[in-house]
Amino acid sequence: MIRCKPIARLRALAAACALCASAGVVAQALPALGADLGQTSVSGLSSGAFMATQFHVAYSGTMAGVGVVAGGPFYCAGLFVPTPPATAAATQCMQPVGDTGPDAQAALDAARTFARDGRIDAVQNLARQRVYVFAGTRDQTVLPRVAAQVGRFYALAGVPASQLQYVSDVAAGHAFITSQSGDAACAVSASPFINNCGLEQARQILQWIYGTLQPAARPAGELLRFDQRAFDPGGKALLADSGYVYVPRECGADGGGAACRVHVAFHGCLQGAGAIGERFVRGAGYLESAEANRIVVLFPQVGASRHNPLGCWDFWGYTSDDPAQPDFFSREAPQMAAVMRMVRRLGAAPQ
Repeated sequence: MIRCKPIARLRALAAACALCASAGVVAQALPALGADLGQTSVSGLSSGAFMATQFHVAYSGTMAGVGVVAGGPFYCAGLFVPTPPATAAATQCMQPVGDTGPDAQAALDAARTFARDGRIDAVQNLARQRVYVFAGTRDQTVLPRVAAQVGRFYALAGVPASQLQYVSDVAAGHAFITSQSGDAACAVSASPFINNCGLEQARQILQWIYGTLQPAARPAGELLRFDQRAFDPGGKALLADSGYVYVPRECGADGGGAACRVHVAFHGCLQGAGAIGERFVRGAGYLESAEANRIVVLFPQVGASRHNPLGCWDFWGYTSDDPAQPDFFSREAPQMAAVMRMVRRLGAAPQ
């Protein structure tokens, strides 16, 4: 078991906790907290942003909102038939040439078809969602015009302008954004993909989804490393063995977890714990706002493999049984189903 208790200087503990995790300490079981799953939300960077969008759309019946940082619209990699999804993911969904690229209307048409076939939740659920989209003006990895199609997708799906925030005026590279002096310069696009642009993006996302938040507070709860294998018994999702969850002090099993919400934060490629330790988990800025506002933050982790050497979330079908007809966008997709099992565990009644 590992129970790392954050203190004010989170980064000062990162190296120690990473050493603890690498020393063969066994991860514990993900706790049942009785959280209110009707207020679940999700966010992510890069491949985690693509994953956040598809997870949000697929399970929209229980979602409250989504934060998409440097990502593209739902089902992006499947929009370019006959181009294979793996090829489209690395080209049209990131750096399209000329006037090509993903089209939000085509993405919405696909979503409606999948919903009709029972593969995702009803598209009508999207109209009540709160949506945050970010595109850095210096991002050359996922071009801003790709990210712009995310906002257009949700607008076409019925999300009112008052519920959609599109941030496109920050000179950021390909990164998650903080105001921490120790992070990379704003325009950089390099590991660990956490840049200081003078704003706390995690707080922006949570506040846009949940409304006015209490001031950020020192994380006084528990950051737990838990065993993900129980949520992917067949091993098809190709997850890392361990994931992380932050449980604010007032959300523990004995602290009234039923009044707490769940936010899922998906890391980007080369940003999982296997690549950068706990830097994203501890340093992206989620914990401080979560502690003060009764938000449990789930940080699932995908593993690097020969199918996925950069440790990216599956938004093109590398976990699908049939790569020619991938199901990465559906509720039954291996990674989607595994992460939702984690969310439901957090919502289960404490034992």
